[in-house]
Amino acid sequence: MPRNTRARAKQAASSLRTAGVTQVIEPNDPRYDGARRVWNGDIDRRPALIARCQGVADVIASVNAGRDHELCIAIRGGAHNAAGFGTCDDGLVIDVSAMRGIRVTPDLRFATAQTGVVWSELDRETQAFGLATPGGLVSNTGIAGLTLGGGLGWLMGKFGLSIDNVVCMDLVTAEGRYLHASERENPGLFWALRGGGGNFGVVTSITYRLHEHGPMVLGGLVAYPLTAAREVLHFYREFSVGLPDEAEVYAGLMTMPELGPVAAILVGYNGDPSEGARVFEPVRRFGKPILDAVGPMTHIERQRFIDEGNVEHGPSRYWKSGYTETLSDAFIDAVIGAGETFTSSESSLLFFRVHGAAARVADDATAFALRREKWDFNVIAQWRDPREAATHKAWARNLWRQLEPLTLGAAYVNHLAADDSSEKFRASFGGNYDRLAAIKAEFDPDNLFRINPNIRPAT
Repeated sequence: MPRNTRARAKQAASSLRTAGVTQVIEPNDPRYDGARRVWNGDIDRRPALIARCQGVADVIASVNAGRDHELCIAIRGGAHNAAGFGTCDDGLVIDVSAMRGIRVTPDLRFATAQTGVVWSELDRETQAFGLATPGGLVSNTGIAGLTLGGGLGWLMGKFGLSIDNVVCMDLVTAEGRYLHASERENPGLFWALRGGGGNFGVVTSITYRLHEHGPMVLGGLVAYPLTAAREVLHFYREFSVGLPDEAEVYAGLMTMPELGPVAAILVGYNGDPSEGARVFEPVRRFGKPILDAVGPMTHIERQRFIDEGNVEHGPSRYWKSGYTETLSDAFIDAVIGAGETFTSSESSLLFFRVHGAAARVADDATAFALRREKWDFNVIAQWRDPREAATHKAWARNLWRQLEPLTLGAAYVNHLAADDSSEKFRASFGGNYDRLAAIKAEFDPDNLFRINPNIRPAT
């Protein structure tokens, strides 16, 4: 760490303690190595200072300390971002993971949650009243990062993205101001927060609109030998278009411990499970599956269905991702070629279909653009031995060189990689970028919050 940075970090730590922040973690603290770790084990950054916030007062003090002492700031909630945007080298990590309060108001169908909450915790509280709001595809993602980037998940066809169900947010801006953002208060900022990522401040709580849902849904997967991947993906390409809003269908190539390399179709139905069984009967009748694990389950069980082996904290990951409106034969062939040469049994290649309510919102209604129907495709390299990093990253990058010309040149903001180009970052906000840059200039003119898919302030 540069000497001047070390001095500024010491001054910031003193300021934080004077302000009453009780958990200020420096590199010589025995808690430091545990506190600096994030979900992706390939991210090995060493912040100068970590402030574990217990409430809004701690967040205000942390923003002020980072700004006043000229430290770069990273915001950590669930720490689930594959690119490692929840941490930094030689800067200040504002860690809100201890802020985990949840209040459900069932009569009004609202839930307010602090931004250290993860989706499994919010689901548990809302399902106690037979209610839910759209979250992600797994259970341990932090609500803040997922929501601020848009929020694709199992409920998006029926209820839209997470941001489509946000009523209001509270946040601390770069000036250390505590603001409320809704359709009535700071409406421009509220627009930007719904899809603009962590560019505008440290969000401390989010209020969601809830819907009657569950507890029983249909979910699961049908797996086929990898040798059948071409036929499976061609079938998936046709079947996944034109489904009812209640139906979600994804596909992937992966290795299952009990079966080896497979092509799989994942399904979910957000309605009567018996109707879901009818809708997905063609999937279960197609080809010669080696596993059919589709059946009724609770909403909470489905949110955890693909957790095991995929989303625990610790393994190393490298992602490349993009949108495509067409699954051409060339696209499918390249994916199959990569699936036949997996360098890690923990890597996967995944297609998520964005459709229904999530695709019927105007591009400029929220900061999340590109609302038309499409596939979100993800190359996910995952491994555990640090010595193998170069091999697995090369596998992912080689596939992406083949696929990128076949994509829209944009991605789901939460799936952007740290080494994606600035042009791809900008394209992922679509036609909303200039308006976002103007709002950034209003609320963060010095780009204090820049460890993210960054929107540069307009000049």
